Amino acid sequence: MSTEIASAAGVPDAPAVRASRPDGKWLIGFALPVFLALAWELAVATQMVGGRLLPTPSKVIMTLVGLAQGGELLDHVLATLRRVALGFVFGVAAGTLVGAVSGYWTIVRRVIDPSLQALRNIPSIAWVPMFILWFGIFETSKVILIAVGVFFPIYLALSGAILGVDRKLVEVGRIFRFSHREMITRILLPATLPSYIIALRSGLGLGWMFVVAAEFMGAEQGLGFLLVDGQQTGRPAVILASITSFAILGKLTDWLLASLSGRFLKWQDGFKPAE
Repeated sequence: MSTEIASAAGVPDAPAVRASRPDGKWLIGFALPVFLALAWELAVATQMVGGRLLPTPSKVIMTLVGLAQGGELLDHVLATLRRVALGFVFGVAAGTLVGAVSGYWTIVRRVIDPSLQALRNIPSIAWVPMFILWFGIFETSKVILIAVGVFFPIYLALSGAILGVDRKLVEVGRIFRFSHREMITRILLPATLPSYIIALRSGLGLGWMFVVAAEFMGAEQGLGFLLVDGQQTGRPAVILASITSFAILGKLTDWLLASLSGRFLKWQDGFKPAE
């Protein structure tokens, strides 16, 4: 009936709604790494570059397979994943709390922001000697170092996002006499959520970078330890295998975080680029 009415009114038929089906467009993301791997393999095969210090992708894959078959790779991956996960959780919790308080209360921001901005510019490796002295060379110092790396992008993005909330929305909340809790949950949280999720992904990426410095601190397991072991024993294939593992794990965890957080942003009607 509704279709007949629309036709009679001269309204063109709406396109049929098709169930979304997975397509192969995501495979295009593999084009560049596959091309680079083949070019790398060809360069070594034609002796344009030496294969001793620049192992071919096939040799790196064989190294990964050998480490996996011996169970060594899984132990290193699990150790690194555990450190990144713990550091990420603690860093996100601290960054969210401090960023929210700093963005919401001006006096708090004026007191703590200058010091935090100065600390943010300290290189990660500079913290290593102090953390070893303070917390020892065991897991505590490693997790704290990763948490420090995660903390700053979360704090900076959330504090800035709160300050960037549309003033008119805040005034509406004040007109309706919203409490602090209602102001946060009904206005500030939805307005800052997109920036906060991007900050989570940025913090996760820094967590993966900081774990390398963390595993320099006397680690006996982990991909960072495997990387250093390959350097000390003169095995470039092991070094590249470790770097490849970092890249794969970092991409997978970022994809997982983006997929989970995307469910909270379905309400967005943002720009969709042309394909």
